[in-house]
Amino acid sequence: MTDVTGLKVGVLGGTGPQGKGLALRWAGAGIKVIIGSRSVERAEAAAAELGDGVTGMDNLGTAATADVVLVAVPWEGHGELLASLRDQLAGKIVIDCVNPLGFDKQGPFALPVEDGSAALQAAKLLPESRVTAAFHHVSAVQLADLSTPELRTDVLVLGDDREATDVVRALADVVPGMRGVYGGRLRNAHQVEALTANLIAINRRYGAHAGVRITDV
Repeated sequence: MTDVTGLKVGVLGGTGPQGKGLALRWAGAGIKVIIGSRSVERAEAAAAELGDGVTGMDNLGTAATADVVLVAVPWEGHGELLASLRDQLAGKIVIDCVNPLGFDKQGPFALPVEDGSAALQAAKLLPESRVTAAFHHVSAVQLADLSTPELRTDVLVLGDDREATDVVRALADVVPGMRGVYGGRLRNAHQVEALTANLIAINRRYGAHAGVRITDV
């Protein structure tokens, strides 16, 4: 498996629950993490809360400094943010975990995306980056709960660059109990993003933190 211990991982949206939770688990596994936010003060506060191995910067500094960058921002600001960081993210592995979802009285549902998916929008906006899609189905609640030392969940990793997907799979594997599984080309990201709506519905009905497990692999 690819060695990722020397990488610096930037988390855009690192002050939100999903990004912050992944940063916490990566830092616990010895990965150097940079928390990114529009506000340097918020990023530094979140980094201090997470402890050793974590620093905070604004989004621009995070994108420029990190080797690999996770995008964990709200869908509404996804395109604008990535377009503004095109130069800083050139040549880097970008992991998109954004789920374009809507909510109404009937519950969560997948939103239509002009480019097909959030990941494909990222690839369009970042033509010089190595865009992958992963970490859509990991519970932010479980990520933040260190009394659960192992997260029994698989992470579907999609992308068109074999080396990049191997790196992302390895970043999943360093978290105890988590496993990265190649899930196909980036063009298949839509259904992976949309499945999050089903998982939220399951969790609401059963009071759970359901994830995904792939059998026979």
